[in-house]
Amino acid sequence: MSKEDFIAGEGDGKMSIGRDLVDGADGLAIHAEGLVHRFGDNVAVGGVDLKVVPGEIYGFLGPNGAGKTTTIRMLATLLRPDSGTARVFGHDVVRESDAVRGRVSLTGQFASVDEDLTGLENLVLIARLLGHSRKQAKARANELLDAFGLSEAAGRQVKKYSGGMRRRLDIAASIVVTPDLIFLDEPTAGLDPRSRNQVWEIIRTLAAEGTTVLLTTQYLDEADQLADRIAVIDHGRVIAEGTPGELKASVGSGALHVRLRDPEQKPQAERILSQALGVPVQPGSDPASLSARVSDPERVSYALVELSRSGVATTDFALGQPSLDEVFLALTGRPAEDEDTAATEGEAA
Repeated sequence: MSKEDFIAGEGDGKMSIGRDLVDGADGLAIHAEGLVHRFGDNVAVGGVDLKVVPGEIYGFLGPNGAGKTTTIRMLATLLRPDSGTARVFGHDVVRESDAVRGRVSLTGQFASVDEDLTGLENLVLIARLLGHSRKQAKARANELLDAFGLSEAAGRQVKKYSGGMRRRLDIAASIVVTPDLIFLDEPTAGLDPRSRNQVWEIIRTLAAEGTTVLLTTQYLDEADQLADRIAVIDHGRVIAEGTPGELKASVGSGALHVRLRDPEQKPQAERILSQALGVPVQPGSDPASLSARVSDPERVSYALVELSRSGVATTDFALGQPSLDEVFLALTGRPAEDEDTAATEGEAA
């Protein structure tokens, strides 16, 4: 049996997600209009509109405090909207909350499994609570542990798992019964690159089997890698929406990326490039990298020559499509990782 079959629950006789699960006239997995939620005087979500198609990975992108988690909690029926409406597979999240809960699963920012239990015991417990017999529960738990690469750690207490292992177990716990829609709230926060890639593969497999995924993240590369479409949220409002390609094209220019041989020359290089290109130059996440939005290739050649004349050596440079980081900067006026202006919205991280 394939990894996809394990995740879809084929081994326990459950029907897989590759079926018509769409209710309601609009045929959408999520349809939200004007969602608002306040924490006291703070408007955490100030009128969010969303339309998510069944079976897609929909990225919900924004910095800490932007309103991502609060929006998910409303859609998952954990918070009541102060105003606006939302339907999940045609069911109103307020009036038909039980029907919504029967179709969705939520993996929050922090592990929800019991650290004193083993990986196997956690999954068996959840399966039993969801109505499986003892035999079915153990079989389903073992299937998921195998599919998520956790079989060797099945008998180990979760408190002894690495961060990546806990995250994979947490997602496994969310799909003991395969949901029609899964909310993944910053599923790779704090993980090392290898663990992030493992979680990405799990998300892709879920979507390939037909589960709709709403993924919140502040990692732009994660949204770029996974999402079919992306909504950018800032200060509680969606400020842009589209495919990664559409969002990049909306910036309306190319981008120059430069990596310096000596990071100590970064301030000098930034000044030279800004003067030569006539546009602001932004430091990259790499200590030796710089980038700028440009529209004239001839000015790029001139700028690179000026760097060389000034004794600033580069290891590589590229002129191409803007990154999502540059899209976010153009839309919001600040980098995605800038948390200084992020409002506290009553949500963790």
